[in-house]
Amino acid sequence: MRHMRGVGAVVAGIAAVVVLSGCGGDEAKPASSPSASEGTADAKPSEPVPSEAAEYPATPEGDIDRLADEKGWVVDDLYPAASDFVTDICESLPVSAVDGVSRPQWLAESGNFDGDGKAVLQAGIPKLCPKWSPVLKQAVSGRYDRWFGDGTYVVSSEPGAAEDEETIPPGTYRARGSMKDCYWERTTKGGDIIDNNLATSAQEITVTIRASDGQFTSERCAVWKPVK
Repeated sequence: MRHMRGVGAVVAGIAAVVVLSGCGGDEAKPASSPSASEGTADAKPSEPVPSEAAEYPATPEGDIDRLADEKGWVVDDLYPAASDFVTDICESLPVSAVDGVSRPQWLAESGNFDGDGKAVLQAGIPKLCPKWSPVLKQAVSGRYDRWFGDGTYVVSSEPGAAEDEETIPPGTYRARGSMKDCYWERTTKGGDIIDNNLATSAQEITVTIRASDGQFTSERCAVWKPVK
């Protein structure tokens, strides 16, 4: 009985449509409503919402780049992103500061701290190469061993105290390695020789530079490192 009542209702509905329309042709068909997928004439297609996760991957590199953008830090144009700069420094530390200068000295005195470099490295090194964090701390503090190659240095406890000239703090230094015709000299501020020596062949040479000295010169010697 329920089924029959349902059919009757459909027939009655059709009859009503025919009567109201005046004919039973195609014009009697009600206009179909737009489907949900078609939308309305005024409806605009939905636009994707930018996702931070897509712009900054959930990685240490992504964290560094996000922070750099938030802080407005700028790195050298050589690097596409702040994380690339940090990665390069992490890869360079083991090899770029072995012979000529100490690692903190290289980090602090080779232009790596210029501009926002220091801030980027302080944020990035603990994430990408944490084993170099102690070196970074020394470089930032300025309290680190400085090594010296060949050249003439003004004797001073303050790095950069002499304009356009490199400085060397007073103290005892030792050069080690296979040295041929290594010449060194200590001079007064007026340029007079206080002490000097030419080693035609040596494996180790130790020199003490006094605070009263004016300059220290080294030629064809190994790297001078402070003696602890």
